[in-house]
Amino acid sequence: MKNMFLIGVLLSLCLIVSVQAQEEQPAGSLTSGTIASQFEYLNSISNNYQEYKVVKKTHLDQLRSNVVDSLKVFQVELGTQKEEIRSQQAQLAEVNRDLLALKDSLQEAEESRDNFSFFNIPIHKSAYNTLVWSIIGGLSIALTFFLFKFFQSHRVVQKAKRDLEETMEEFEQHRRNTLERERKLKRELVDALNKNSA
Repeated sequence: MKNMFLIGVLLSLCLIVSVQAQEEQPAGSLTSGTIASQFEYLNSISNNYQEYKVVKKTHLDQLRSNVVDSLKVFQVELGTQKEEIRSQQAQLAEVNRDLLALKDSLQEAEESRDNFSFFNIPIHKSAYNTLVWSIIGGLSIALTFFLFKFFQSHRVVQKAKRDLEETMEEFEQHRRNTLERERKLKRELVDALNKNSA
């Protein structure tokens, strides 16, 4: 009963307020503007009863319809944005796969640049450089050793030639001396024979 009485009082107040509200229409509308501005407009056109606001059912229905429509629009936009996010995530995943493939290709290219086949043996350039410089160093040491030995043997040969020339000169001198002595001995023999025969 008490509720019925309250409802009756509310309805009568609504009628009185609606008549007054029709006389004083504030600026704004329930058909345009943002939801917040529509709430403010509804609040301003609603009547007061104690600490409550009395709102026309048609205005409340209109506001609810506007809110539902706005929510539908937001849901559509949210769905569109979610679809865009999924599409962008798929694109990002594809870009990441391409990036990994490029990194692998780059690594293979760097390895193929730094490695090559030497006598059908794959070898890294730094190892090849070390090997080549080791061979060059070894050959340089061997060349130095053989040059040392060559010049040492060349000195020995030159000394042997000088010794041979000296020996040949001594031999020639000895031969001349021997021939000279033979001549002298022959002369002396001839002179001695001549003396004996005379």
